Amino acid sequence: MLYYFSVLLAAALVLVASNPRSEVNRWAAIFLGCASVGGLTDELRDADLKEWANALQFLNLTLTPYGVLIFSLVYAELLHSSKWKALLKGLLLIPALVTLAITPFNPELNIDYTLLLIWTAPYYIGACCLLIVSLLKENNRSRRRNRLVTTLIMVPTLLAALVFIYVAKVIFPSFEFFRYVSFFLIYSFVVALLCLFVYGVLGIKLRIERDPLDNAMKAVSTGANLLNHTIKNEIGKIAISSENLKRAVFKEDELSRQHLQIISDSSEHMLAMVERIHSRMKDIVLTPRLCRLDQLVEQCILHNQQRLDKDRVSVDMDFLARPDLMCDAVHLKEAIGNLLVNAAEAMPGGGTIQIVISENSKGVSLAIEDTGAGIAADTLAHVFEPFYSTKKSSSNFGLGLSYVYNVMRKSGGSVDIVSTVNKGTKITLHFPRVRRIHE
Repeated sequence: MLYYFSVLLAAALVLVASNPRSEVNRWAAIFLGCASVGGLTDELRDADLKEWANALQFLNLTLTPYGVLIFSLVYAELLHSSKWKALLKGLLLIPALVTLAITPFNPELNIDYTLLLIWTAPYYIGACCLLIVSLLKENNRSRRRNRLVTTLIMVPTLLAALVFIYVAKVIFPSFEFFRYVSFFLIYSFVVALLCLFVYGVLGIKLRIERDPLDNAMKAVSTGANLLNHTIKNEIGKIAISSENLKRAVFKEDELSRQHLQIISDSSEHMLAMVERIHSRMKDIVLTPRLCRLDQLVEQCILHNQQRLDKDRVSVDMDFLARPDLMCDAVHLKEAIGNLLVNAAEAMPGGGTIQIVISENSKGVSLAIEDTGAGIAADTLAHVFEPFYSTKKSSSNFGLGLSYVYNVMRKSGGSVDIVSTVNKGTKITLHFPRVRRIHE
């Protein structure tokens, strides 16, 4: 039993250490921690610490299903309102508190397992359903793979715990079924360890594969803020010194005045450059409101129509759905505009951009596909990285797709890119179903 306690507690600590700011990881650690203390009860009773053993056994049986259900709710990303999440967390804790109120601990712990089963069974089954739903509604392929791994690890073990601990205690109170649950725990740990190195479990591998991009966004945002502030200060000093020198230089000294003007123009250019970088990489704050996605797309096309006509690029629109979304129209239009410009630049001899809006049970998708040169596979993995660009233009900072990624991440969605050399590129923006407003 100490092995059981040690392994579960170690898993909880690893999850918290890997990403302490993640609410998903925190709740995973909570339910693993509550589950782990069940492994101490026999040891505490052998050490004549019956009161502690009873308390930990009760905590294990009541807070583990609560923690599992809250974890699954957070993991499924079905609730985005912090107010509703807090209310739901409080309401779901009520059965555990009621069980605590009616359970005698002295002289012996006497849990009503029938009552316990009545509310824990829906919690465990609900958690399994939420994990499966989160897998089915996921559009992003890499996240879908990670959700599949998490579901395969957790669902069989949760159902085994429900059957062999809660149901079995009602039917056969004196029989010890833990050894059967241990087989499922071993299965979970083996699958978790295998997938940890290949795919990722609850974000630990994800931190290696995907979080570097998020961390890069944060680092660049911080760096852009610092650079913007520093350059503004230094350019301010240069401007003041230039003005002072202009007054000190004789009017006849035209050469010195020309040099001072060059300094002034260069300073303004530097300031404009860093402002442009800063505007793309500063932390995005969204102001969501109700928007028609097809209308936003049409506005973006109209805004870029002259550029598209000049590049001999035609646009085919296929709106299979005309959904209302809660989104920030300003940032989303800017992101779509970036994709249109990128598509046009990929077809210097002209071509066609195909725009499709579709909807399914998982959410809404906006796909923008060009018939351009395409992107090589070794390059494709880096296109969302800040300052990475395949374009040779000195005015291109490699921030367009980073900005698109940032907008979609902040919006609770995701972005996928598929490209084939000499055939074209397709970029798809995925909006989760929660962003869809039903009329």
